Amino acid sequence: MGVLPWVCLYGFRRHAAYPLASVAEAFTNTVFGFIRAYVLLALWDARPGLGGYDAADAVTFCFLTQALIGPVQIFGGMDLSRRIRDGDVAIDLHRPVDLQLWWLADDLGRAAGALLLRGGPPLLAGALVFPFHRPGPAASAAFAVSLALAFLVGFALRYLVTLGAFWLHDDRGLSTVATVLSLFFSGMILPLVVFPGAFGDVAAALPWSALIQVPADVWLGAGTGTDVAAALAFQAWWAAVLLAAGALVTRAARRKLVVHGG
Repeated sequence: MGVLPWVCLYGFRRHAAYPLASVAEAFTNTVFGFIRAYVLLALWDARPGLGGYDAADAVTFCFLTQALIGPVQIFGGMDLSRRIRDGDVAIDLHRPVDLQLWWLADDLGRAAGALLLRGGPPLLAGALVFPFHRPGPAASAAFAVSLALAFLVGFALRYLVTLGAFWLHDDRGLSTVATVLSLFFSGMILPLVVFPGAFGDVAAALPWSALIQVPADVWLGAGTGTDVAAALAFQAWWAAVLLAAGALVTRAARRKLVVHGG
């Protein structure tokens, strides 16, 4: 067993160490899910069939977004940013493991912990109270693949933002901008299908849509006219592009690193 599976395992254990905190976060996400669901039901009551969704699709989308907040890490950055600011990243760069792969393994462990402890309650609550779209076996399998790709894209985006600290010495401003973009263009606030015309087409083509909008459409499946194979290929393409960009920026960061004190 190589080192990276152990990094993933310990990442899972670290982020699952406080289950009561995760339960509280899941409860909060569920409450906000109910608030958003009623807003969306009012919108779809006024505009039936908006964006190709019916009311059940819209509510399902709402609770999927609430379930995915933690796993794809819409809010928040990475512990790596603190290590860059403190200079501890010099130790990471001396490990016989690629920096990006190390933190990817750690983040996959974090995502698995968040999915296990925070993802289920919002979905269960939404399915019990509202009209809900339940995928069949094939759609469920496709959603599992889409979710894994969403983890990769989410990590790759946050990793690139975090590496900005090598040049800016503090990535918090950059992280704030990235969070706003993630909220708006992932579908977290509203499904991207309601965005009009060319603006909606551009939003759907950006990498943030691979975090929530695409997995949700894969879950909803043929009812919304989703080409599942094309959706998965879109996510895989962005994951490959962003991870390749992360590898290139990591190389540049190695030459840029300055540790205060020597």
